[in-house]
Amino acid sequence: MTVLKDLPEKWFPVVLPLQRRKQKGLNGAKSQKKRTEEERRVRANDREYNEKFQYASNCIMTSKYNVITFLPVNLFEQFQEVANTYFLFLLILQLIPQISSLSWFTTIVPLALVLSITAVKDATDDYFRHKSDNQVNNRQSQVLIRGSLQNEKWMNVRVGDIIKLENNQFVAADLLLLSSSEPHGLCYIETAELDGETNMKVRQSVSVTSELGDQNNLASFDGEVVCEPPNNKLDRFCGTLYWRDKKYNLTNQNMLLRGCVLRNTEACYGLVIFAGPDTKLMQNSGRTKFKRTSIDRLMNTLVLWIFGFLVCMGVILAVGNAVWEREVGSLFQSYLPWDPPVDNFLFSAFLSFWSYVIILNTVVPISLYVSVEVIRLGHSYFINWDQQMFCSQCNTAAEARTTTLNEELGQVEYIFSDKTGTLTQNIMSFNKCSINGQTYGEATDPLAPQPTRLDFTPFNPLADQDFCFYDDTLLESVKVGDSHTHEFFRLLSLCHTVMSEEKSEGELVYKAQSPDEGALVTAARNFGFVFRSRTPGTITTTEMGRPVTYTLLAILDFNNIRKRMSVIVRNPEGRIRLYCKGADTVLLERLHPCNQELMNITSDHLNEYAADGLRTLALAYRDVSEDEWETWSESHRCADKATNCRDDRLAAAYEEIEQDMMLLGATAIEDKLQEGVPETIAVLSLANIKIWVLTGDKQETAVNIGYSCKMLTDDMTEVFIISGHTVQSVRQELRRARDRMIVLSRSRDGEKEEGMEGWAEAGFMGNGFREGQEGDGTAAAAAAAGGKQLQCPPPPPPPSNNLMDNISGEFALVINGHSLAHALEADMETEFVSTACACKAVICCRVTPLQKAQVVELIKKHKKAVTLAIGDGANDVSMIKSAHIGVGISGQEGIQAVLASDYSFAQFRFLQRLLLVHGRWSYLRMCRFLCYFFYKNFAFTMVHFWFGFFCGFSAQTVYDQYFITLYNIVYTSLPVLAMGIFDQDVPDKRSLEYPKLYEPGQLNLLFNKREFFICIAQGIYTSVVLFFVPFAVLSDATQSTGVPLADYQTFAVTTATALVIVVSVQIALDTGFWTVINHVFVWGSLGSYFTIMFALHSQTLFRIFPNQFHFVGSAQSTLLQPVVWLTIALATAICIVPVLAFRFLKVDLKPQLSDTVRYTQLVRQKKRKPIGRSVGGAWRGAGSASEGRLGARGGSRRSGYAFAHQEGFGELITSGKNMRLSSLALATFASRHSSSWIDTLRRKKHTHTHTPPSASGECSPAPSCISGSVPPLSNSSSVLGGSQDTPIEEETGTPPAQNAQSDLASSTQTQPASEAAAAQASSQAVTLTAGRTHVGDSPGGWAATLGTVQEALFGWKSRAAASNSPGPPSVAKDTSQIV
Repeated sequence: MTVLKDLPEKWFPVVLPLQRRKQKGLNGAKSQKKRTEEERRVRANDREYNEKFQYASNCIMTSKYNVITFLPVNLFEQFQEVANTYFLFLLILQLIPQISSLSWFTTIVPLALVLSITAVKDATDDYFRHKSDNQVNNRQSQVLIRGSLQNEKWMNVRVGDIIKLENNQFVAADLLLLSSSEPHGLCYIETAELDGETNMKVRQSVSVTSELGDQNNLASFDGEVVCEPPNNKLDRFCGTLYWRDKKYNLTNQNMLLRGCVLRNTEACYGLVIFAGPDTKLMQNSGRTKFKRTSIDRLMNTLVLWIFGFLVCMGVILAVGNAVWEREVGSLFQSYLPWDPPVDNFLFSAFLSFWSYVIILNTVVPISLYVSVEVIRLGHSYFINWDQQMFCSQCNTAAEARTTTLNEELGQVEYIFSDKTGTLTQNIMSFNKCSINGQTYGEATDPLAPQPTRLDFTPFNPLADQDFCFYDDTLLESVKVGDSHTHEFFRLLSLCHTVMSEEKSEGELVYKAQSPDEGALVTAARNFGFVFRSRTPGTITTTEMGRPVTYTLLAILDFNNIRKRMSVIVRNPEGRIRLYCKGADTVLLERLHPCNQELMNITSDHLNEYAADGLRTLALAYRDVSEDEWETWSESHRCADKATNCRDDRLAAAYEEIEQDMMLLGATAIEDKLQEGVPETIAVLSLANIKIWVLTGDKQETAVNIGYSCKMLTDDMTEVFIISGHTVQSVRQELRRARDRMIVLSRSRDGEKEEGMEGWAEAGFMGNGFREGQEGDGTAAAAAAAGGKQLQCPPPPPPPSNNLMDNISGEFALVINGHSLAHALEADMETEFVSTACACKAVICCRVTPLQKAQVVELIKKHKKAVTLAIGDGANDVSMIKSAHIGVGISGQEGIQAVLASDYSFAQFRFLQRLLLVHGRWSYLRMCRFLCYFFYKNFAFTMVHFWFGFFCGFSAQTVYDQYFITLYNIVYTSLPVLAMGIFDQDVPDKRSLEYPKLYEPGQLNLLFNKREFFICIAQGIYTSVVLFFVPFAVLSDATQSTGVPLADYQTFAVTTATALVIVVSVQIALDTGFWTVINHVFVWGSLGSYFTIMFALHSQTLFRIFPNQFHFVGSAQSTLLQPVVWLTIALATAICIVPVLAFRFLKVDLKPQLSDTVRYTQLVRQKKRKPIGRSVGGAWRGAGSASEGRLGARGGSRRSGYAFAHQEGFGELITSGKNMRLSSLALATFASRHSSSWIDTLRRKKHTHTHTPPSASGECSPAPSCISGSVPPLSNSSSVLGGSQDTPIEEETGTPPAQNAQSDLASSTQTQPASEAAAAQASSQAVTLTAGRTHVGDSPGGWAATLGTVQEALFGWKSRAAASNSPGPPSVAKDTSQIV
């Protein structure tokens, strides 16, 4: 339970730490009041009294602008961009004729275009926010005004009003529940918009107001509420109701919060306590933030640097102008005087400085920002059009709701995810069970492509048609009347708090307080034990078609400490029996000693279920004699009526009777994960992305989902649970966890060092991928001999200055909401971050929406990493707004998350493609675009700088004005746009197959300050060549007629032509993926240059505009000279050849990951032959669920009982307060999603024994390979899906390095090109080529290893802690061909 930060001490008998009083600035929807509200006073039906406190109205506003403020505010925001301010400054300079060498329209047109595009986009986004606000504010609500109900818009509701809510209506404001149509003032609500939980919760009015049922009584109600001020704590409310000279305490159980939905309640009345921005929902919403990418921030810095560089060049040229005018220019004053108002060389230098600033400003043209916006828009459309991110079930496509963050998707390091509705479907299914030592639930025919679903209708007309089960042996056991089976399902039909409503004969609707309960009762219903109805003292069932009524004697309620619940019933024969279900960890301790053998068998079954990611529950019973019941009943009554320590006394009474029970069995329930969640998490983890789950659910819920989606596994070194209730205890638990990590890491490293002895130079990556290292002669000889398998452990992690960064091993951290509240304090946050970030997985339970945002802000602050938050409910909005990137899932919990998000889609699995494909491509394209753009503009602009030394520093341009205007708009804009929009280094399938390719974006390797300076240096080098080579050649060159070529226009045309050709060749070299559009743009732009240049120098334009086009025919005459073309060719060669040489050597000597993947793909395409898949491939496609469980190692048992269960429902049932309820439709049960491949992947990395090779050189694959049926591989077999009988292809004259990479292509070519390809590949045998010989030839040849390449490609981390042997498994020798 968390404590309110901003409450005065008088509301709580606790001492609030000083740090907790400080607001973090995350409450964006705070009421804008000048004073600080210390307490709130609200009088019912008295608006005049309440208005003097100036409480906020119920109108909400999430938009940023209105019609009046849009233009000034938006322009102010845009001119916060350094570049926009820079271009505005240049525009002002160009309006001064004395210093301007260029026309003003060259700057104002593109600047206005950029501002307009951004303004339209911002206006569109804000329009949708206004639309959403209006939709909510104009909802209708029934308000009690002057004794009658009147329809009022939500925005007109005021604090102190009494409003009426009807079934399935949203709650308009934070209300104090006054009365309800249900008995005892009860009502039922769904809080999915607040905390993500879709199960119902119960609220109850104060007893004194529950009698105010009609409007007349409510109209005369004048009670006054004094309570806490507005705050963001969803689970706490403290206040007092004063009425008729009496006071009544108010708690959160009396409140209906805005965003909740009234369910199964005909009507209720509530008093408005908090309205609009003061409601807890809006207090948790967070403020809308303007998000920038890291590249945007870097570009702002680079623009400042470039401006400084520009000023330096202007100063140098201005000094040169002053010196030239004083020493040389003074000699020409008689016939070439200074233009007014210049009267001395210093003023001339001053004007020259500003003239050169204008001329050289093209180092950062405005077209850069136009192009960036166009590229981002194109990337957004690619996301919107991606058919593989389209959900056909809900007919929803992915949507990029912003165009400014696309490249940031390629740099994500931390993902913060909600659980309910994001990772899970919140659908429970009864999957397996163990009854009297016999397990049920396995498919009858595991080899069948699709198991047959049982039809319960002929056996049981009351069966639920949506219930899925596939094991007919359990149904047969019920039919034959097995007593244990009957008692098992009898327990499930009796021991629960479910309410039932029978709308018509046989049409049952169960209203379960938790989805688990509904799944268990529905299972009992289908197997013949149908729960029909209940009263406070009876439970009516139908058992095998026979109606039976049990007397309900007591309900021993569930709570988080007991982790179990029991019922005591008397059957029609008068026998009293206690039925108990709960967490196996607590229930097995309370069994009778005679159950030892059955308990051992059931424990094994529980381990198997837990290994499959199912949530387990144990069932037991005991007979109670009449005397024992009478004695215990009296003690229970005394404990129930105790005024102090009531809970402790009840717990002791429950403990007394829940002893010596008889074990019946266990259940296994699956919370339906969304499709592809385990695979997505596995692949994202391989991409070095850490995933944190932030959920409002209980710890047991979150932990079990962590296991289901494979964030948590039984293979992990240790899972730490932080549950302290004080600052000191949380600090101690975090330090203990950190110390434990260090100890375990050191012990792992010690085992590695011991295992190093005797192992050869080969490697194993720990996840099913073998890694080769550069071996010595001994290793090569052993590999060539083919008689031994080579093994060595992975190298220890590199040393680090930070000890926590050097942690080896897989750890997980689970922290509760009350502990997290302490961990987020200023003096604790560093310890929390250092501990949590050393873990592979972090799960935060029972967190409020604001705490979710605080966790995100904490990582942004301390790790300086790109964060992504994903959720589907209103409780995720603050987290989505706080993260660098917000993703909304358009699920079952409304569209608030989608409206607040930057990207949205329908399924969590699409996140894998959004990041690894679209994000990586967007980052790659943007980086290549920026590198080329800066290069081409420095090459273009710096020519003016060199020319200044030869033109008397007179600010004369080399190129004519039209070339300067068209260079960035026409000649070079389209090719770089095509590259920025369409380029890709590897196809999308390879991006998913090799997640390691994502890491350059996380490390910001493709565009940083170093890469920027390299581009600038290349651009300056090109400008030097483009100026001095033509200058040197043309100085002494002549035409064929003997006329000298050393004139201004010939030099300008030659330099401009060489520049366009050089940058066109450069863009051709930089483009990695050619499309028709690329060809048209590159060669079309080159052609357009010559067309426009000849047109500008034509007689026609000269006749029309004689004052604008002076140099008639100069282009034609210049380009007819052979020496000009030789000069252009020479300059092009000098510029391009070094680039080609450097890139060739770089790819050959130090290839990047993408280079290696492209090469392997190229080799694969050349070498591929049409060949059938092996039997193992067919098995792999079948994806048998039972096969995935073969060899499953025992895991820790985890009880998932009462997934979101709350204490108190048992008391409500026995009191009879909730007997009259309306319907609640249960969720349908879909078939269990098979995740056998990921289970196999996890088990495979722990398989450390291989069968030694036989004398013939055969060796066996890893025993837990996914195919499960691949026969032993001989030296002539193809490992990955190829036929064993494939002959070896003779390869001669191939250098070892090429063969090594060819082998890698062979080992990867048959990996399935699906989203799970990377993880599926982990369980295939990727082998090293030890030698290439003919069958029967003596061993020999060469040996090459591929460790570095494979590590680069697959990126699997070493996990030696789970190893049962001192070293990794042996590496199978392979002499396969490339198929």
